[in-house]
Amino acid sequence: MSVAHGSVPPTLGVILAGGLSRRMGGGDKPLLRLGEKTLLERVAERLRPQCSAGLILNANGDPARFRAFTGFVVPDSLPDAPGPLAGVLAALDFCASHYPDVAYVASVAGDTPFLPHDLVARLHAARARDGVAMAVAASGGQLHFVNGVWAVSLRHDLRTALVERGLRRVGMWIARHNAAEAAWETEPVDPFLNLNTPEDVFAAERLLADEGRATIQ
Repeated sequence: MSVAHGSVPPTLGVILAGGLSRRMGGGDKPLLRLGEKTLLERVAERLRPQCSAGLILNANGDPARFRAFTGFVVPDSLPDAPGPLAGVLAALDFCASHYPDVAYVASVAGDTPFLPHDLVARLHAARARDGVAMAVAASGGQLHFVNGVWAVSLRHDLRTALVERGLRRVGMWIARHNAAEAAWETEPVDPFLNLNTPEDVFAAERLLADEGRATIQ
């Protein structure tokens, strides 16, 4: 599916990096190096050109550790790191406050270095096709809940879900809103491959070193 650039609404991008990275031994997973760049650099390089309103980073704690990131570092507005939905909410609130003319936010995981270059366009196309306020990515028969496009107007409903109902599972929230889906092929590499363990990092290094790496870089 090809989508004309002019048909993509102004969108603010957010890289979600608020997780605790327990399976990687803790620390800031997006700052791990993959080849000559950090995961954060690789994700930002892929997402930034797709988001006409700019790119922010959702992360908690001292923002100085992300000083190499050229953009705002926005923490969760809810305590105790309640999960990726809190990061999405922080981005929606930030967009409403700083970019009132921008109606959409695109979120991605901070450990997905092979994101597709047409992610935002195809998510918007799926959302418009179904006439809904959100769309999420899929590959290999699996939904990737945090890689999605969200209408900023959803922020009030999301805050209510998090604060009053204690909702933490992304899948439950998007099901309530009939989220659209956009699917990608998994060859030559799953574009939503996320690096959760040291073994995943080694596998990604091999992908970069592969003879066909030009197709995924």
